[in-house]
Amino acid sequence: MRRSQSGVLASLLRRAGLTKASGRTRPKPVAAAPRTVEVSYAPHADGDADPGEVVWGWVPFEDDPSQGKDRPVLVVARRPDGVLLTLMLTSKDHDRDAADEARWGRYWMDVGAGGWDRQHRPSEVRLDRLIELRPADVRREGAALPKQVFDRVVSEARRHHALP
Repeated sequence: MRRSQSGVLASLLRRAGLTKASGRTRPKPVAAAPRTVEVSYAPHADGDADPGEVVWGWVPFEDDPSQGKDRPVLVVARRPDGVLLTLMLTSKDHDRDAADEARWGRYWMDVGAGGWDRQHRPSEVRLDRLIELRPADVRREGAALPKQVFDRVVSEARRHHALP
């Protein structure tokens, strides 16, 4: 069976880690390495992603990391090498299917609405999936969570991750 030229090109780009999404080159994954991090609430409206802020960045799909999409993530910490440790957000309500989600190892927490969503829909943060993101791969800042909400998220995320 002959593959189309676009299929061959897509396959080569995927192997090279250069798959396209929405016309943008997908960032290469950050190598996971245990490093000392400090979790602190430190949002600053300066264009840089800081702990406590919701920013937009590329999040790979769990079932196929070569694909993914731009989505809001909460910055919970910054490693000494500058890599951001983030948790993804969604506007989908998981309260009704919480038991099913937990059965699959997915845990969510309500964080309310904020400036990261143009329609100001209530959001939930996924607690069990820590995503590493390079600062250069952040598309834009959304808004900061209130400190008390950030502290609750970090406290709950510690049940799933070795955060200080």
